[in-house]
Amino acid sequence: MNEFQKYIQRYLDLIPSENWLEELKKSGEKTVSLYSYLTEEQSNFAYAEGKWTLKELLLHLSDTERIFQYRILAFARGEKSGLPGFDEENYTANSFANERSLDSLLQEYQFVRQSSQILLETLNPSVLKNTGKANGHKISVETIGKLIVGHNIHHLNIIEERYLTEL
Repeated sequence: MNEFQKYIQRYLDLIPSENWLEELKKSGEKTVSLYSYLTEEQSNFAYAEGKWTLKELLLHLSDTERIFQYRILAFARGEKSGLPGFDEENYTANSFANERSLDSLLQEYQFVRQSSQILLETLNPSVLKNTGKANGHKISVETIGKLIVGHNIHHLNIIEERYLTEL
């Protein structure tokens, strides 16, 4: 297993069942539920200096999911060109998430998740094994779909372990 495979495996290992499309729904519902209980003030909380606020983290989930959606679409449709990576720190630093309302960010997350669900649920099963190159690494449509789930769960775990314990 190469370093890239090890990196993504840590996310895939977080998916609690084989039915990753159902887990996509569950992780989205859990994220919405968790954020729905936060106040605007709490959503501006970061657990340490230099760490993202809860608002920034939520927008990071939306940004990353959008990028993964594009990769899924491109590879499902047979794209042969390699797709670029992205710098999550740079994206977050330029997101202006803390200037937005929590309601606005939560609504955006819900729309992005709904879009992912529709895209993934309507793909012909034959394209799930399609592969392409993203950030210089070969990856399948199905693995990217699973990464949406595992990445979300990873951040839910961080929220529960590092943010909610301090609020």
